[in-house]
Amino acid sequence: MTIISLSEILGNALILLFLVGIPLYGYFRKVPVYDAFVEGAKEGFPTFIRIIPYMIAMLVAIGMLRASGAFDLLNHALSPLLTKIGIPAEIIPIALLRPFSASAANAIVADLLHTQGGNSFISHLAVIVSSTTDTTFYLIALYFGAAGIRKNRHAIPASVMVDIVGILSAIWITQWLLQ
Repeated sequence: MTIISLSEILGNALILLFLVGIPLYGYFRKVPVYDAFVEGAKEGFPTFIRIIPYMIAMLVAIGMLRASGAFDLLNHALSPLLTKIGIPAEIIPIALLRPFSASAANAIVADLLHTQGGNSFISHLAVIVSSTTDTTFYLIALYFGAAGIRKNRHAIPASVMVDIVGILSAIWITQWLLQ
């Protein structure tokens, strides 16, 4: 049995444990499980209504940036400099798009996997870089909007700095380990 198959079995067992174990625990503790679930969903609905405008605004802003060609322009501007410090040109669009849109970054990764093959260094690097950071601007807009936070003075610069450090670390560690 390989470590991959063992981790797959363990992961599936943990998911099953949560899906079955939590309702069973509630049942044996005499908690009306279904009613508690419905009550929690009812409490979550006003939060959803409160954050939907922020989600729509962020999705529209990302769409406008992509349609305007701003990401392509930034990619062409940064490509020569980043290539000189050892960052492959194929990875730059992923690093630029990931803080804004996970689906756009994943589409680029999927295209690289298709064109480069699943076992190429660029494919491995693309998957790792895409997994290194999160959709920073989407999360800030969503969570700060839901919490009613209007002054995000240091949150955006700190988050962008964390994204940059995460992406650069992923690139350099992957190059060190895989090349």
